[in-house]
This record gives sequence, structure tokens and C-alpha cells, in this order.
Amino acid sequence: MTARRARSAALLLAALVLMPLCAAPARAETDGDCLYTLLGPDGAMLTQRGGRMYVGDEYIAGNDMWYRVVSVDDAAQTAAAEYLGSAPEADVPAFSALAEGGKDGDGKKLIAMYSTHSDESYVPEDGTASKWKGAGIYDVGDSLKKALEARGIEAVYSRETFLPHDADAYNRSRRTAEELMKQGPDALLDIHRDAVPAEQYETEVDGEDISKVRLFVGRNNQNAAENKAFARQIKAEADRMYPGLIKDIFIGKGNYNQELYPHALLLEFGTHEIEKEKAMEAADYVADVLDSVLYGASAKAEGAKGTRGGDVARGIGWAVGLAVLAAAAYALISTGSLKAAWQKLGRAASEVSGGLFGKGRK
Repeated sequence: MTARRARSAALLLAALVLMPLCAAPARAETDGDCLYTLLGPDGAMLTQRGGRMYVGDEYIAGNDMWYRVVSVDDAAQTAAAEYLGSAPEADVPAFSALAEGGKDGDGKKLIAMYSTHSDESYVPEDGTASKWKGAGIYDVGDSLKKALEARGIEAVYSRETFLPHDADAYNRSRRTAEELMKQGPDALLDIHRDAVPAEQYETEVDGEDISKVRLFVGRNNQNAAENKAFARQIKAEADRMYPGLIKDIFIGKGNYNQELYPHALLLEFGTHEIEKEKAMEAADYVADVLDSVLYGASAKAEGAKGTRGGDVARGIGWAVGLAVLAAAAYALISTGSLKAAWQKLGRAASEVSGGLFGKGRK
């Protein structure tokens, strides 16, 4: 080999080594192994994603502005997007047909879940972003499972592992997804976390510091339109119930096993840098939203803010009721007659409410 050919070969080898790991993946579904930035028409950052972006990907921001990727620069790991306008309003039913008895009409409410990226973890609590045993993502999945069950929804969460975290992980998890589908779930959810800076996911909902949640849709399957519609329904209902909970919707190249069912979706709870507790708390709010979209639990009540708000209101109602009963019993015992007890309760109510209730003293 001549010196010139040797130099050319060395330069080619160096270029291959230095090329970004996910610039030319074997498959589209290579999440988490690189960080891409989506730029708007003005060149400003719209969002970031822990994974490659492709021409044709779509992005619906938290304010429902709708974009589509028109070019990708793999060397800079950036993508440029065109503005498509406001995303069409999602058709969120007042109550879902599933409320009549589940997908199969058997009265069973069932949501199935799994985690394709079985190593995903949260650095603040888990000490690392990737753990091959006891990964933090399973704590988040367990939190969502418990929150759903607290609302009367059966939740099956597979703790199967699909390591390593590579381009074939979705092939391996597909077998588990297919087994879960045999149980006839109303939704099939793949639980993940993102790999972007923590501040992009930090939010406050109902005065509580929690993590935002990104909805991810694979655009290369026969159910893509239905998957996208399902994601938009979830975001619209979350925006009504808990503004700030849903970060955005990313519609990316690949299928992500979502061709198995129209109600299949990938949810990203926070990022590797955020506190795991915030992602676990977010799961409770997500359970409320899923309950409302799939079963109409919250949407049936005009202006309801979901199960969490309902629980608080019911708790206050019970406390007030018990207090009234206790006061009535005390008044009856101390006065010896119903008439005198009623008069005493009236005076007490007037004093406590400033004359708004009851009969005040003359």
C-alpha cells in the first residue's frame, strides 16, 4: 500500500470513529444515545430529544404549536423545522365508550405497561443514568400502576428486561407487548424517561413540584393516525385538568411497537437528571388523565379537576359532616330537648359564620 493510500485509509477510519453514534443507526428506534436539538424557523431552540431526529418528524409544543422537521444536520446534531400552524383541536369525548365496560365489553378496565429501555434510571437517586439491575424506571412504572389501581383500574406492568439498550431493544420488547395485548387492555403504554437537561422537564402542578411528561408517537405504522389522536386527547385533557403536566408530543420515525394497538403510546417521565420522586409524583396525575380519557371518570362531572381534587373535596365534606353530627349530639345532651338543641346550634352557626348562617343573638 502506498503512503497516499495509507493516509486516505487512516482519514476514513478517523471519520468513522468520530462520527456521532446515532448519525446513521441501523434502525430508527435508537433513543437516548445522543442529544438532538430542534430549531424553529427563526433558528431558536424549540426542544431537545435524547435520540436522533429525521426529516418528516413532527412536534407539537406545549402551547399546541405544530412543526415538521425539514432538514437534519447530523454533524451538529440539530434539526430544522417548519411551522405548520396550531395543532387541530383534539376530539376528547365527554365520556368514553370504554366507560360502558372496557374494550371487550366485559366490565373490566385494564391498562397494560412495560419498559423497553430496562436500564433507564435517574441520577439524583439511582446514582447513574443506566442500571442493569433495579433500574429507576421501574419505580416510576410501579407508581403509575398503583395510581391506576387506586382509581379502580386494573394495571398490568411487566418487569421484563430487554437489555442491552440498543437498536434491537424494541424487537425484544415486542414479544412482551404482544403477550400483554392478549389480555385485552384498553391501552398499551411503554414507560420511559428522556435524556435532556432536567430544567426542560421541571414544572409545578397544583402547587407540587413534579416532572413533566412527554408523549411519543411512532409515525411508521398502520395505527400512526390513531396513536397520534390518542396522544392529542391525553394532552388536551391534561391541559384542562393539570396545565403544565404534559410537556409536548413528539411524532418520530419508527413504529415503537405501536402498530399493535391504536391506544399504544410511549410516555417519557422526566429525564435522567431530574429527581425520580418528581417523575413518580407525575404518575399520579397521569393516572387521573388516563382515567378521564379512557373511562370518562372525571369528564362526566362538569368542571371536575380529576380524582385528586375529588378526593380532597370528599375528605372536606366528610370532616364537615362529622363535625355537624358531633355538635348536634353535644347540643342535645347539654340542653335535654331537640328544640333547645336546634336553637343552640343556630346561635353557634351564626357566631362562627358572622351571621351568614343560623340565627344570631339579639
